[in-house]
Formats: sequence, C-alpha cells, structure tokens
Amino acid sequence: MNHIPASLLQTVKNTYDALRRVPQLPAAYLHPWRRESIRRLAALKDTHKSQRAFIIGNGPSLKQTDLTKLKNEFTFGLNRIYLMFPELGFPTSCLVSINDLVIEQCAAEMSALALPKFFAWRSHRHFLNLPSTANHQPPTFLYTTYTGPKFSTDARGRIWEGATVTNVALQLAFHMGFENVILIGVDHNFTSKGEANKTVVSAGDDPNHFSPAYFGKGFRWQLPDLDTSEIGYRMARDAYQKAGRAILDATIGGKLTIFPKIEYEALF
Repeated sequence: MNHIPASLLQTVKNTYDALRRVPQLPAAYLHPWRRESIRRLAALKDTHKSQRAFIIGNGPSLKQTDLTKLKNEFTFGLNRIYLMFPELGFPTSCLVSINDLVIEQCAAEMSALALPKFFAWRSHRHFLNLPSTANHQPPTFLYTTYTGPKFSTDARGRIWEGATVTNVALQLAFHMGFENVILIGVDHNFTSKGEANKTVVSAGDDPNHFSPAYFGKGFRWQLPDLDTSEIGYRMARDAYQKAGRAILDATIGGKLTIFPKIEYEALF
C-alpha cells in the first residue's frame, strides 16, 4: 500500500466517493422540489456582481459586534441565527442550513421564517408534513455532500459541505456573484472538545455560540471538525482569488488565519 502513488490513491478514493453518491442522483436532480430549486438558483446566478455580502457565523464574538450596521447589507444568516432577530430588529437577507441534526430539530421554526431559505436536499423529508404558515416560503434545496472535496462555483450542482455551513454559504455567495464576502462571528474556536463530528447532547447552556440557548440543554449536535473546515476555507480563498474576488475576515477575536483580516468598524 505504501508503494501506491498518492495520486492513484486519491483517484480511487474519488471514484469510490462518486459511486456512493449514485443512489442520490436521480432525486437530487429530478425531484420536483429540486427542479424548482435549480430553477431558482439559475435565476440567482451572478445577480450580485460588484456587490459585497456578509456571512454571519454564530460565535460568541457576535455579542461584541455592532450588527445594527448590517441592516442595509446583504447578509447570509446560518443555522439558528434567527434567535437573534428579535434583539437585532431585522432578519438576515437569507438563511442557510445544512446540518441534519440542526434542521431535524428546528425545521418548524425555520419554515416559519419569512425570508429566503437554502437547505441541504437530504433534509427535505423534515418539511414534508409541516403545517403551512402565513410566513411560509418553500426552501431552496441544495444538493450538498460530505465527500468529494471541491469548491463549486455553480450552486445548481453538487456542493461539498466542507464540515461547516460557512463553506456552503461561501459557495452560494460565489454563485450569486458577490465580489467581496466578509466573515463575522466565525470564531473558529469551541470550548467543547472531542472527536470531530461526534454527536453529543448538550447538558446545559451553550458556551460556543452567541446565545446560551443556541444548542441549549437537550439539543443534539455534532462536535466541530475544524481541520476539514480549513480545507474548505482554503479552497474558497483560492477560488475567490482566481476570480478576482476576495473573502475577508472581520470576526472580532476570531482564531481563523486563512483569510485576510480587516477591522469590522473600518467597513462602514
């Protein structure tokens, strides 16, 4: 095994990953919900050229960040960012969520939000029997996968998750044409330690996010995989640079070192 070239091993691995995805493919492209999602994504392609967007992570640093400055900016909210909406006074421009456990436990809350939503296709089963609400807008489903690392410049096809919803939001922002994307609240630092991707149940208040109720007592969640997320971040950085665009990190006190840093207050 030690004598097999690394390039050949990677080819074998990529082929295996592709074969594992084959059963998913018909529904991921032909199901009516996905066909509608692909149509919506086509309409969004490059609609925000020469503009900037903010991707709002959910780290504790958000409590030190004046988010009122974002009221008239395009913002990608992630996962349970909506817990902050009452305090903030306005919603994010859209919501992106891909984690199975988060969506399973929060589908009803997310479905009721009156804003565009982008969810992992495999989560569509959680929306089949939800009651309709006055605010309900059908989500746009993204075909995301755990395997086959890549950066997708077109969100209509397969999107690699890169172990964090932030990486999916970066690919969606590229698809939409944003020239500059600024990260805030992406602390890249968790108090909770343990095996990457291991499912745990919160025993009390959440110290890893902006609200103690974010993954509060009894919430099931997966421990972070920071190493894999950094692989995705590097792919995103290189793809943006190649296209003459940029990702900037304005997270206050963040531990991520892959993107150029910029002072949050200097952006306004």
